[in-house]
Amino acid sequence: MLTLTDDAVQAIRDLLVGEDLPQNAGMRIAAVESDPGSLELSLTSGPQAGDEVVAREDVRVFLSPEAARIVEDKTLDADVSTQGRPSFRLTRQV
Repeated sequence: MLTLTDDAVQAIRDLLVGEDLPQNAGMRIAAVESDPGSLELSLTSGPQAGDEVVAREDVRVFLSPEAARIVEDKTLDADVSTQGRPSFRLTRQV
């Protein structure tokens, strides 16, 4: 199952601040149908039917079924630029 680093948790938390989303909101990762192997990240108010939910502290990540298969052995990490924009990356768990 996907794991989240401390930096990823903080970056997602920062993205959700100030957004007009409910308390149960989170980041959704979904496969891009037109580009196999590619993933799309978005903020959303909750999971869609069939989504897996990965929770750590007060942060939730929703994974579409196809995305869950792609990231099942990965760790989500993040760096934040000097402009405050996060950059997410997946690495294989060791």
